[in-house]
Amino acid sequence: MSDERRTLTTRQGHPVADNQNTRSIGARGPATMENYHFLEKMSHFDRERIPERVVHARGTTTHGFFEATGKVGDDPIAKFTRAKLFQEDGKRTEVAVRFSTVAGGRDSSEAIRDPRGFAVKFYTEDGNWDLVGNNLGVFFIRDAIKFPDFIHSQKPDPVTFERQVPNRVFDFASQSPESMHMFTLVLSPRGVPASYRTMQGFGVNTYKWVNEAGETMLVKYHWLPKQGVKSWTEEDAAKVQGEVLGVHTKELRDAIDAGDHPEWDLHVQLMSDEDHPELDFDPLDDTKVWPENEFPLHHIGRMVLDRNATNFFAENEQIAFGTGVLVDGLDFSDDKMLVGRTFSYSDTQRHRVGPNYLQLPVNQPKGVANPVATNQRDGQMTYYVDDEGGANPHVNYEPSITGGPAEAPRPAHDEQGPTYNDRLTRRRIPLTADYRQAGERYLLQEDWERDELVKNWVDNLSQCDRPIQERCVWHLLMCEDDYGQRVGEGLGISADDVRGLEPLATQTLSEAEVQRAANLGNNGPRDVNGLVMTHCVPNEHQAQVEYA
Repeated sequence: MSDERRTLTTRQGHPVADNQNTRSIGARGPATMENYHFLEKMSHFDRERIPERVVHARGTTTHGFFEATGKVGDDPIAKFTRAKLFQEDGKRTEVAVRFSTVAGGRDSSEAIRDPRGFAVKFYTEDGNWDLVGNNLGVFFIRDAIKFPDFIHSQKPDPVTFERQVPNRVFDFASQSPESMHMFTLVLSPRGVPASYRTMQGFGVNTYKWVNEAGETMLVKYHWLPKQGVKSWTEEDAAKVQGEVLGVHTKELRDAIDAGDHPEWDLHVQLMSDEDHPELDFDPLDDTKVWPENEFPLHHIGRMVLDRNATNFFAENEQIAFGTGVLVDGLDFSDDKMLVGRTFSYSDTQRHRVGPNYLQLPVNQPKGVANPVATNQRDGQMTYYVDDEGGANPHVNYEPSITGGPAEAPRPAHDEQGPTYNDRLTRRRIPLTADYRQAGERYLLQEDWERDELVKNWVDNLSQCDRPIQERCVWHLLMCEDDYGQRVGEGLGISADDVRGLEPLATQTLSEAEVQRAANLGNNGPRDVNGLVMTHCVPNEHQAQVEYA
């Protein structure tokens, strides 16, 4: 450490000669209110916290790079997308990654059962790209209008403030059959990763790739950890939680500091951008995955995290992600959840951090070919004027013949994607298929994963009202006989006890589902021969307690 220490000052640049005593009338007399140093110091302290995120409040940010392969299989990637960060083999792009839990507050446990956020900010030459997903590949709901309701069911009771009350969580689940797939994952060991370094990541929503000719493909993103996938049981998590709340942040930082840099391979699945009546699911439904035996994974790059954040607040609390942050060559699909997230994510950052959150260093584009030049002005905490020093600082509008930023060159095409011929409506998607993939997921899990899944269902539903228990058992029997029977046995509820339940008023069952309901509990196992689902990778049990 240098012997030459900087002089302590106020934010106004005034040297501070006494930082130990407030100004007062005599050593024991009343403090004076004109004590500017004290007022500045205390008033800033009173404002040191910004509103925490409504979801994903507990998390950590780290930095690294993405390195592209330049190919999709044997084809140059330019055949499918013109996004520049992917084009060259070995091309590196700086990234910032934030891992997080979803429901807990900023100081909550990281060993809790919860989906994990997996958000990657790519600082590309064409500006930032945010790939904002989770570690489980699907979500609880398919329409963003239900997001506030879902999160309210996960948050503390508004009267008692008791966190994640099962009667609230599974009340919502019992009335939302599309959530069965996600609950089959989050109540399994994959709902409690052993480490941020040993979990998968997914874009969750369906996006589009666009090539130079304007041809589009639907795309799903998958991050596969080279460290392998490792998870905990409820007992493992409880033991660790009793010792340290921020276990995953500490483990990640310690590994990077020790030179053990975690790495993920980025894969994509591709599908033609059109209707797919041949499929038994809607490819834009974020409660579903695409079977990998039909839509194989293609390796397009790797990500290495090699540098920890040096300021937790500036780089973690103030980093801001949004699903609408895409670069040229990437685009949105018509996934209803994606459209809602695109509004909500950026809107919450403006509320939380302020209207100029994109001027903060961690959110600014880096290494862009075109410097940031907007006509946006003013607002709280304006740090500078975009395009300061431009051709004519008097012009903060467009178009103009006297200066100011001009439009970028247009792409060679001015239309892309499918055509639409339909009317405005409020309807759920026709092909909901709420049970099939949840049942297939159950059958494809490892034995220890299924045992833990059933145990967690029973433990949670045991704390719920009987009608909630019965409806959930009915849903699980619709997913798979053995699934519903095992959970039902743990609750003392048989298929005969719930056979008379009618489908929910919000459901429209397919012919196959009507038949399953008629044969509830007697349908036999689904055929999963040859099926490869997302998450069909080995899941190592990293035990923290001794098991008999």
